[in-house]
Amino acid sequence: MRGSLLRRIFPHAILVIYIGLILFPLGWTLNSSFKTNKEIITAPWSFPTEFSLLNYWNAWTGAHVGHYFMNSVINSTVSAIVSLALGTATAYALTRMSFPKLSLVLKRILILALLVPAASLLVPLYMLLRSLHLYNTPLALILPYVTLGLPWTVFMVSSFLSSIPNELEEAGIMDGISIYGLLCRIIVPISLPSLFTVFMLNFLTSWNEFIMANLFLTKEKLRTLPVSMVAFYDQLNMNYGSLCAAIMISVIPVVVMYLLLQRGIMENIKA
Repeated sequence: MRGSLLRRIFPHAILVIYIGLILFPLGWTLNSSFKTNKEIITAPWSFPTEFSLLNYWNAWTGAHVGHYFMNSVINSTVSAIVSLALGTATAYALTRMSFPKLSLVLKRILILALLVPAASLLVPLYMLLRSLHLYNTPLALILPYVTLGLPWTVFMVSSFLSSIPNELEEAGIMDGISIYGLLCRIIVPISLPSLFTVFMLNFLTSWNEFIMANLFLTKEKLRTLPVSMVAFYDQLNMNYGSLCAAIMISVIPVVVMYLLLQRGIMENIKA
């Protein structure tokens, strides 16, 4: 009896500890974002004596977080949508259309693309963007993000499409639906849980990316939020409260997106 009780409690205890380790830094940053510099230094573990949004206002206006925030939102959203659209169309072609030899070649190319580290492409991408006059433009990030996200997007969507029975499409063909109609009216609605998951992962990858954003965008007005975080230390004059507020602002889109898409993500996990 005691052994079976321990077996039931132990996994839950490990899970609680794991969740606590993940949430503790986020909770500490959130708590510090409402404090003054003096409170953070003298009493780092206490609650703020007065909850104020002054740090958020200073970060949003003084350090131009709002501008960098919108840059990141635009780059991440556009690249995630384009990757998902192209990846879904490619996955549908690979899983449903009959060209076995070409399909095999394309799959091998995608596998090779997954094996190439993104860091090894920085110099060729830099030279290519320079020659195409795309350096220091939003496309300097969007195009590489789409390219790097496309291979694994195709594989993830393909694995889900393989589980969809062909009878659904055959019934659509009998009703006179075109190949594009099958994709948009049958396949996409059924695949929404999987597409939600892929979109969120692509968005998070682009949102958190730093190296390319730092290398390909040197104009201050084009900076993304991760790159601007590095400069916050000087811009905010060691204002730790405003720095914590800026970090919390960068977390907001991720939390909101998960809350909006969690049902689709959970359905995909169950499937």
